Amino acid sequence: MYELMIETSFAAAHQLRGYKGKCENLHGHTWRVQVYVTAEELNELDLAIDFNDLKSITNEIVSPLDHACINNIFPFTEKNPSSENIARWLFDSLKKKLTGYNINISAVTVWESDNASATYSEE
Repeated sequence: MYELMIETSFAAAHQLRGYKGKCENLHGHTWRVQVYVTAEELNELDLAIDFNDLKSITNEIVSPLDHACINNIFPFTEKNPSSENIARWLFDSLKKKLTGYNINISAVTVWESDNASATYSEE
């Protein structure tokens, strides 16, 4: 089994509705996103997927969040834009976009700071 990881980042604001503390107020982060995919076999070029393709697909999904207030972007108009929910949303969005590639998304980790992250996987 092969596992690949790409990393990207975006800057965005959010606030946690119903949270009792500082994070209830609008504040921003430079978010880091790590995407992990697995493949059992390599393609004709001996690649699971081209890193550039995986980065491009990931950045396409992340792009609407960059320099935005995440609370204003669906589904975060209804769900709290927590690191956990952002990781799940990115995972689900990537899973749909990666259909047709011979890989499986295994996990997405979202870092809201250098020492705090949330990971979503279906395992």
